[in-house]
Amino acid sequence: MIDALFFRKTGDGKVQCLLCPHLCTLSEGEAGKCGVRRNVNASLVTEIYGKLSAIHYDPIEKKPLYHFHPGNIILSIGSIGCNLSCSFCQNCNISQADVSGFPWLKDHSPEEIVQMAAGHDSNLGIAFTYNEPTISFEYMLEVARLAKGMGMKTAMVSNGFINADPLLELLPFMDAFNIDLKAFREEFYKLHTGARLAPVLDTLMVLKEAGKHIEITNLVIPGLNDDPEVFSEMIDWISKELGVYTVLHLSRYFPHHELTIDPTPVDTLRDFFAIAGRKLRYVYLGNVASYKGQQTRCAECGELLIDRTGYHTEVRSITPDTKCKKCGSPVQNLIL
Repeated sequence: MIDALFFRKTGDGKVQCLLCPHLCTLSEGEAGKCGVRRNVNASLVTEIYGKLSAIHYDPIEKKPLYHFHPGNIILSIGSIGCNLSCSFCQNCNISQADVSGFPWLKDHSPEEIVQMAAGHDSNLGIAFTYNEPTISFEYMLEVARLAKGMGMKTAMVSNGFINADPLLELLPFMDAFNIDLKAFREEFYKLHTGARLAPVLDTLMVLKEAGKHIEITNLVIPGLNDDPEVFSEMIDWISKELGVYTVLHLSRYFPHHELTIDPTPVDTLRDFFAIAGRKLRYVYLGNVASYKGQQTRCAECGELLIDRTGYHTEVRSITPDTKCKKCGSPVQNLIL
């Protein structure tokens, strides 16, 4: 355990965590909603510094990040815990665990992770993923700082539920983000995630203003967040506030954790793909065995720019300065 950042003492031995919008106030020995930040001797500590549940060299597309150095691999690391409690969680075995209930954690110093990333010739950098990386803030910050110092790329796959001050401290050391926008109603967030929508939208705006690479994932769940009118409102907000070239991944839900609802009908995803495509230039389908929805095409002339089959990616008709070879138009929001 090490001392955590972003907390204050409130008196009577209590502390308040300031990392995420839950603002948990904790008595002695009590952990926050994330399950891994705890009041010990009237101070906040993190129980997962350097403790990882998974380390893999993954295709960058698996994050998913389709417009950030496509075709590359990235060292991906994760721990346990989450500051959300989604009933539909697709990786609940690690995200809904705590240290006492997960004995398979392995200790890795920031220096070890960076050396591992540097030791693979074709590795792009480091991605913080698998569980929610926000709650490993201190470790993520140090790893990212070291990685950037060695010229590596960094990426964060997150639910976006983080306060502005820690996010701003992290930004100089993070290149790309995939933010999971779970729905576009506060009621959904309250009932099915134990969190709120507004702070996630605030995070997206901060990232936009900072000029960071942003991609968004939306898991479509039958009967819960698949209202076409609400979905259209979300697309309108994304296109207006983040821009029409924002990358959106629509992902198919499968029963897991507390939900037994049947998987998302493929037709629903295709309908949403069409709705999103009226406003956004780059929309993709995930968890669907379909050629359509995987390819990147020129937003101006329709030329096939990036071909994807599974996690095999082939960059085709793009110049080194990210222009379409056919029509010469800039391919917006793409980093090669």
